[in-house]
Amino acid sequence: MCEMTDVLDHSEFHECLTCGHEWPLVGGASESDGERIVKDAYGNVLADGDVVAMIKDLKLKGSSQVLKTGTKSKPIRLVDGDHEISCKMDGMAIGLKACFVKKVAV
Repeated sequence: MCEMTDVLDHSEFHECLTCGHEWPLVGGASESDGERIVKDAYGNVLADGDVVAMIKDLKLKGSSQVLKTGTKSKPIRLVDGDHEISCKMDGMAIGLKACFVKKVAV
């Protein structure tokens, strides 16, 4: 969870201006109202089985490898936690934050 203080209030949720993390208003919509919605960097809703591509180069933690811009994944799986996407890229199983990918039309 984000601990920044720059918060934008929407009618149904709060949004961190620094990282884009969203959470429901207290007393507002809760996660029990439906499934969690995961959006890519451009606001497209992601679902299990979608293919995504990197929008910027990312260095992998604990490795000297870099995922280059445009690298496509195998079909993704949405998971709970800080990294919303579980997928394979370049033969490696990795977890990604949705803000670093865009949905690719198959």
